[in-house]
Amino acid sequence: MSGITYLRGDATAPSVKGVKIIAHVCNDIGGWGKGFVLALSRRWPEPEAAYRAWHRERATNDFGLGAVRLVQVERYVWVANMIGQRGVRTGSKGVPVRYEAIDEALERLAVHARELGASVHLPRIGCGLAGGTWSRIEPLVEKRLARQGISVTVYDHD
Repeated sequence: MSGITYLRGDATAPSVKGVKIIAHVCNDIGGWGKGFVLALSRRWPEPEAAYRAWHRERATNDFGLGAVRLVQVERYVWVANMIGQRGVRTGSKGVPVRYEAIDEALERLAVHARELGASVHLPRIGCGLAGGTWSRIEPLVEKRLARQGISVTVYDHD
């Protein structure tokens, strides 16, 4: 039985009390402009600006597959930019999603969630433009977050 709650709705607008982290998957080439990030950018400019700066300064920071950066967008709301896809196109090396990187990023996210006492809210990460399958990602979310006592809600947009 899953410790993940599934809801229809907007992952950028969780309606629970307390500190919330909205988690999503980004690519490793600095591209921001399609998919769930558009919904984030409509609500807050900070996640995109932070991601672009993180990528621009990558020679001197931890930007890369498996990395996570939290950006505070409201008093009790943070956005977790998680690097979990290689590039943006399907090619000879397959789809962009990198399951190992998402697993690593979720493990790091769990540390932040515990430190903040936060619940985690996300769309079906890695399953849109990244080309992943939820049947491979759900067990990672379950293992790294839900089984660690972190409240997780996955949103399916209407």
